Amino acid sequence: MVAACIQRFVSTGALRAVLCAPAVFLAGAPSAAMQSSTFADYPVRPIRIVVASSPGTADDFFARALAIELEAAYRQRVIIDNRSGAGGLIGNTLVSRSNADGYTLGMVGVTRLISELVRDAPPYRALADIDGVAHVASITNVLVVAPALHVRTAPGFAAYARRHVGELNYASLGIGSASHLAGEIFTRALGIRAVHVSFTRLQDSFVEMMLGRVHYAVLTLPAVLAPLREGRLRALAVMTQHRSPALPDVPAIAEAGLPEAQFDRWAGIVVPSGTPRRIVEQLNGDIVRGLRKAALRQRFIQQGAESMLESTPDGFMRLMQREYLRFQILIREGAISAEG
Repeated sequence: MVAACIQRFVSTGALRAVLCAPAVFLAGAPSAAMQSSTFADYPVRPIRIVVASSPGTADDFFARALAIELEAAYRQRVIIDNRSGAGGLIGNTLVSRSNADGYTLGMVGVTRLISELVRDAPPYRALADIDGVAHVASITNVLVVAPALHVRTAPGFAAYARRHVGELNYASLGIGSASHLAGEIFTRALGIRAVHVSFTRLQDSFVEMMLGRVHYAVLTLPAVLAPLREGRLRALAVMTQHRSPALPDVPAIAEAGLPEAQFDRWAGIVVPSGTPRRIVEQLNGDIVRGLRKAALRQRFIQQGAESMLESTPDGFMRLMQREYLRFQILIREGAISAEG
């Protein structure tokens, strides 16, 4: 009984320990050494990072880069578990329902928030179900079209779109995904109507664009960098305030006269709510140390992303709270719903 109460005190705090007060008072408060050693051996088995998108996406890239750093630090396998589909709903629900023991992490972005906001009865709570660990990266979005469309600039595309009102469609990785919201923001900035076409796999959207059945998309630079370099897609603008070092010849969307279409993205690591704070802080420290390495910072830059070097668990949680309120307004104004 005494041991059970001490363990509950260590893992969930003094409030729950009051429920076992008689035994705790008899045994005395747990020592500092006992508290600090409870999770001293973490991790003792492989860790998985759940990514709510398919391989090749920005979140997948960040997760795999961090997995290498954590494997080196912990001498344990770090497994990437891609759970794409339903606009991120599948992977995000899995993170919410996983054990809060530090062995399931979630690589999340704005989709974590959006997927809840576009549903009347979502299967998870975007913020209440998780604790922030680290803000990992800020990511550049890119307006891309197929080369066959014969437009080479964002103003040229805007003119083309206005001549073909109601005839165009845009790709995303699912209803309620970040790419859906980004495409909707851009479409509204143009002042046109367009059909949203949802895909489960990123590569399928590229194929449909090259075939001319899908006309444009707003996707993250890490996701589209390979087809851009191969000439399968054409970048018309980056959706950030300034040009990206990874695409220095591609103008920022404000240069194209559409500053209201600007839409940056972020990515970070979370854990299920209730994960011991010591583990959260340990993960934060080890992730941030990895992000500060020059080689990893350069890899991020080459992929159109900026690594976050001063992230804290509480700071990342505050960022997600601000973003939640922002997207709540955007989704309400655009009447975006996964319910049809």
